[in-house]
Amino acid sequence: MTELTLGKALGAGLRQAMRDDDKVVLLGEDIGKLGGVFRITDGLLDEFGAARVIDTPLAESGIVGTAVGLAFRGYRPVVEIQFDGFVYPAFDQIVAQVAKLHYRTQGRVKMPITIRIPWAGGIGAAEHHSESPEAYFVHTAGLRVIAVSNPEDAYRSLRQAIASDDPVIFFEPKRLYHHKGDVDLEAPLADAAPMGLARVVRTGNDATLITYGAMISTALQAADAAADEGVSLEVIDLRSLSPVDYDSVAASVRKTGRVVVAHEASREAGVAAEVIASITERCFEYLESAPLRVTGHDVPYPPAKLEKYHLPDLDRLLDAVDRVLDRPNSLTGAGA
Repeated sequence: MTELTLGKALGAGLRQAMRDDDKVVLLGEDIGKLGGVFRITDGLLDEFGAARVIDTPLAESGIVGTAVGLAFRGYRPVVEIQFDGFVYPAFDQIVAQVAKLHYRTQGRVKMPITIRIPWAGGIGAAEHHSESPEAYFVHTAGLRVIAVSNPEDAYRSLRQAIASDDPVIFFEPKRLYHHKGDVDLEAPLADAAPMGLARVVRTGNDATLITYGAMISTALQAADAAADEGVSLEVIDLRSLSPVDYDSVAASVRKTGRVVVAHEASREAGVAAEVIASITERCFEYLESAPLRVTGHDVPYPPAKLEKYHLPDLDRLLDAVDRVLDRPNSLTGAGA
């Protein structure tokens, strides 16, 4: 095992994928000499050259359009969108071309494109630098959508995404880029858990807490605080937002009978709404209470000084746990 930050693990995943297959090419703004805004691609230009680590103009639609052309020619392009809010100029290319060309050509054309997106809030950034656009892509048939939460998963899942013949939207929680964890750089990729499987991060019996990305850290804090009050929470990291591993989710909900789903993105038509609807369809007779959502608010992402009020925090998660358990607000310290 090697201890790496999540950012370094992503860089290691890119490096190994490029060594494994010379058809893997990187495209993005400032990814070459600078090594990317977050230094994820640092050192790759020196190792692989400018023909495979391509500094592009500031034109997201052009970047993704170029990746489509490269995929047509048999390459496996990996696109870096510099910040989450910058993906919107490329939205037409992604939903109208990347997601549909395989279907449109009756399988004759593959789109093995990985679109990396530094994503979500918690870093005190300006507008368009802290957004959570995952629901747009989850709604788009033809795309896989992955959200990682730790260095090991970042390393493995990125390599799996690049090796996949499906187009993958790959969300990287930017506030975790400097968080460290053990990564097995030597284990064969074939031995890794499939990219689409959810992961039980913590086992429990009283309620299931489902989330992904940087919210996993908050969920684990909530589980620790709940344990102090004698409440056992099971925490599930979805990992894959499209498709969702509903077999694992349903197994947990049938055990606990209660569920809270959390994410940073806005509440309206978010991933949590779809997950809860699907849980209700699959597990209705097992539910002891109505599932609840804990999400960001239905507002544009706020200025840095206000983001702590927007992001779901420990108290909001624990309040939802109290409600699905029909308890007074003992976990948060508030009155009933």
